[in-house]
Amino acid sequence: MALRNAILAMLLEGESSGYDLAKSFNASVANFWTATPQQLYRELDKMESQGLVTARVVEQRRRPNKRLFALTAAGEAELAGFTTRTPKPTAIRDELLVQIQAVEAGDDEAVRRAVAGRMAAAETKLKRFERLRERLLGESAEPEFLATAARVGPYLTLARGIAFEEENIRWCERVLAVLEQRAAAEAQRR
Repeated sequence: MALRNAILAMLLEGESSGYDLAKSFNASVANFWTATPQQLYRELDKMESQGLVTARVVEQRRRPNKRLFALTAAGEAELAGFTTRTPKPTAIRDELLVQIQAVEAGDDEAVRRAVAGRMAAAETKLKRFERLRERLLGESAEPEFLATAARVGPYLTLARGIAFEEENIRWCERVLAVLEQRAAAEAQRR
């Protein structure tokens, strides 16, 4: 998936500045796609030159002017076409997994600290995603929201992010338990 498709999908919510897109990206899309603000701005400029988005300048007092981006018909067509393509399979490239693969040749304690750090990060993200879910649902129960909301895509991707972080936490707990059991057994053998 190209970054442009994630940006086009974000602009389905309506006109947005690059700054607001970056904030929204970090809050909601980050559970399945990451990008730096610089990458977003570069891609927005390319997309504007390709006619996928339009930009208008809004003059501000006491702050620099800002550009607001909106989807064009060509951008909507690009996004519609993207939804018809078979997605590429997910590929995992995770440095922590390599460290765990090599734990017997390395520093067991350092690997355990890395796993604990990953678990803490997953717990933090999970709390943020759960707060976002509460804001999206408002006073609605999930079934009601899914049946009546104008857009369910952001909620469904958020649900995937929640499930992903919950699984990360479960996996980290298991890895830590196994490594701690092995360390205790090794200590008894000495």
